[in-house]
Amino acid sequence: MSGGAAVAAPAPRAGRRVMISCGEASGDLYAGALTASLRAAEPDVAVFGFGGARLSGAGATLLGDYGRFAVTGLVEAISVLPRSWTMLRALREAARLRRPDVFVAIDFPDFNFRLLPAMRQLGVPVVYYVSPQLWAWRPKRIEFLRRYVDRMLVIFPFEVEVYERAGVPVEFVGHPLVDLIPAPQPRGPWLRSHGLDPDRPVVALLPGSRPNEVRRILPVIAEACRLLTRQVAGVQFLVARAPALPDDLFATIAGVRQAKVVADATDAVLGAADAAVTASGTATVQTALHGRPMVIVYRLSPMTHAIGRSFIRVPHVGMVNLVAGRSVVPELIQSAFTPAGVAAEVASLLTDEARASVMREDLAQVRAVLGGAGATARAAQAVLCVAGVKTPWGPGSGSPVH
Repeated sequence: MSGGAAVAAPAPRAGRRVMISCGEASGDLYAGALTASLRAAEPDVAVFGFGGARLSGAGATLLGDYGRFAVTGLVEAISVLPRSWTMLRALREAARLRRPDVFVAIDFPDFNFRLLPAMRQLGVPVVYYVSPQLWAWRPKRIEFLRRYVDRMLVIFPFEVEVYERAGVPVEFVGHPLVDLIPAPQPRGPWLRSHGLDPDRPVVALLPGSRPNEVRRILPVIAEACRLLTRQVAGVQFLVARAPALPDDLFATIAGVRQAKVVADATDAVLGAADAAVTASGTATVQTALHGRPMVIVYRLSPMTHAIGRSFIRVPHVGMVNLVAGRSVVPELIQSAFTPAGVAAEVASLLTDEARASVMREDLAQVRAVLGGAGATARAAQAVLCVAGVKTPWGPGSGSPVH
């Protein structure tokens, strides 16, 4: 080109670029594990995107932190819309400038769906890892995924038929928590280190990972604990506090005798417990993988519940019951979620060994259908396939799930 500045040739790319977007503690956990598996398979891969401490700790470059965006409910989501739009614009611009070889959306549909058309416009292939539960409440949105998703990686076996029927390329990779559950610690020393008696019953309390759900759920659980102390002799409580939650959310449990709050140690809490009370969500699967009898609880704002009720298309709320295809653990949702109801269910699990034993057997069956070890590695291989990296199996071949 004469008479003008020379145009530099693009610098050679050292490795593939993977952009990830996730929200909530569970999505960040899966994103961190996926990033570690991607880097193990392809050491030169560059990962960047939207997530949290787990994603960044695995070596990804963080463009934004999900913590300021994590809420539950249609109405509650309105409060974070201005921040969400700002973050979405930043991520679209990052994709335009960095041109990833693949974009991986992890659950978080109300946010991630808004990125998919931009990726298609840029020619960036899309992998959706951990299906949003559209089959439960917004089945028509699956058509949106069919238009924009190159590969859906699902973690529950019943989801395969849903997406195959809709014409969405899908693979069941197994549930990543199967790999992420650590080996159990000795119960006695761990409980003693937290001031509890291993010879007395212990109830794990998992009130959720987002501030608004903990604010709504934990006070009811705390009152249930007070009732339980009068119903079950010597009962003790361990509260699993999710990362990045403020102290004030746990003030309601402070007055409960023999209740300890433990931060960022949910697996250890479940490993030491005899039974659990858990908010509906990923924690129910985590509790099932530990084989702990549980009660599932949840409460949305009245307006959100009223809006959402007309959309629900499944008979259960808890993922454990959905996977089992029947009610294997009790669900106390909305008006049924009361202190007396929770206390009665937990007292039964602690005192009726026959009932608890049947529930443990049912939970073992749930675990068996979630796939064997290696889910995250299979997901990473699928992502790399879509990114154009040669792998032991090609796109759509269905890597083995044992």
